[in-house]
Amino acid sequence: KLPLSVEEIMNFGESNRELFIKSSTYSIIPITVSEMGLTISWIFSSDPKSISFSVVYQESEDTPLDQCKVLIPMTRCNSHKETIRGQVKVRNAGIYTLIFDNTFSRFISKRVFYHLAVERPVIYDGSDFP
Repeated sequence: KLPLSVEEIMNFGESNRELFIKSSTYSIIPITVSEMGLTISWIFSSDPKSISFSVVYQESEDTPLDQCKVLIPMTRCNSHKETIRGQVKVRNAGIYTLIFDNTFSRFISKRVFYHLAVERPVIYDGSDFP
């Protein structure tokens, strides 16, 4: 578990992070978001083989699992062959959890190289119009 805030992600810069996920386990990255309208985006690849990926929304840490909302269902990604990119729009404050799942692999541990970004919407106020 690697809890992150929006501010910490904004300080990532362009560097990639690395997760080591043992066989038959999974790793989660919960991102706590307090403002709506943001976009959380990710890019990842895995080595040596595929990894499963999902995004789940939770209103708060106390929200029971059966009340969490699956935003992106668990999907097996060929991220060892191509870089996976995606994003989710923040519609509600809460915890957006990225899940990297290797439970299907009985013997092979994986390394996931990922980069996260958070973007604020550009609000046009017309101020450059004469």
